[in-house]
This record gives sequence, C-alpha cells and structure tokens, in this order.
Amino acid sequence: MAFARSDRRRTTPAAEPVALKLLVAGGFGVGKTTLVGAVSEIRPLRTEEALSEMGRPVDDTAGVEAKTTTTVAMDFGRITLRDNLVLYLFGTPGQDRFWFLWDELAQGALGAVVLADTRRLEDCFAAVDYFERRGIPFAVAVNCFDGAQLHDPENVRDALDLDQGVPVVLCDARQRESAKDVLISVVEHAARVAESRKPAATT
Repeated sequence: MAFARSDRRRTTPAAEPVALKLLVAGGFGVGKTTLVGAVSEIRPLRTEEALSEMGRPVDDTAGVEAKTTTTVAMDFGRITLRDNLVLYLFGTPGQDRFWFLWDELAQGALGAVVLADTRRLEDCFAAVDYFERRGIPFAVAVNCFDGAQLHDPENVRDALDLDQGVPVVLCDARQRESAKDVLISVVEHAARVAESRKPAATT
C-alpha cells in the first residue's frame, strides 16, 4: 500500500522570547510608579500605602507636597519591545527604610533606570552608588516635571560624577513612548557593557 505524501508543511515552533529583568530606581516621589504604569502592557502590580503622620519625620516630601501614597515593596510591569524580547520591570521603593528590599529585587537584573528630579538631584545619589558598586549597568533618566527648569544632560552627568559611558536622557515618565525610549537606552547600554566584559579571544 502506498502512502501519499502529506501536503502539510512542517512548521518550526516559534522561539520563546528572551525575558530580561530591569529595575526602576530613584528617590522618593521621583516618578518610578508612574513610569512603570505608563509603559506596562499589563495592569501593573503596585504596593502603595497612604502616607501617614507617623512617617512625616522620615519621608521628606519637600518638592512633592501633593504626594499622598508611597511604594512599600515594589511596582511590577511588563513590556514587549520586540517579538523576541520581553522586559519585566521592578520599581524599587525610594525611602531609606525600604532599601533592604533592593538586594532581593536586584538579583538577576540586566540593568536599571535611575530616575532623577533635578530639583532634588541628591535623592538619586544612593541609587547611582548602589548600581555602580554592584556593577549593574544603568541609565539616568531625568524626569521633566511641569514647571521644573530643564538642564542639559551633560550638566546632570557632571553633577552626578558619572562615567561617560552611562546614558543620561531626558524623559516624561507619564508618556509611554518617552518611558519606552528610556528602557531601550538601558538595554542597549547593558548589551555594550556585556560585550566589553567578554574575555578577549586567544589565538
């Protein structure tokens, strides 16, 4: 008995997308939750609690007096940059008393965004120092708040004493495309850093 060849073509299963982990860090009230929410393609997970009178002595609300809530664990979101590349975003809490969570969140991270507010630039020093000491590639994204003076990115670089290779970009954390551009800059920077760390080929 002859068997007829099937006309159905074999299909190659699609490759699983590469999933990468990025952190979104910075000072209190700088816009981390806003950025994750603006860019995430899923409903973001948030762990916000209302600011209380007991927290007033330790939560510096100067410059963000209208802020009524704060992240106490993390924000989580997801964005697909390409068919084969998915980013998982973890927003860190900004206050000193929650920094013990950073080590857990940083495990396995490809890179990080350090959000900065030029009105309170010193608030992002700790995040910059954290990623520099652990060798985690990061980009600084200056969140351009309404009414805030715009500064040249190179002036921000000088003020933070950053290496020339660290990207410094201006952004609006409320706008999806602006936030997406920030994430792309981190991924590209992390790829360059990974390439530079590869051992030289021996002949």
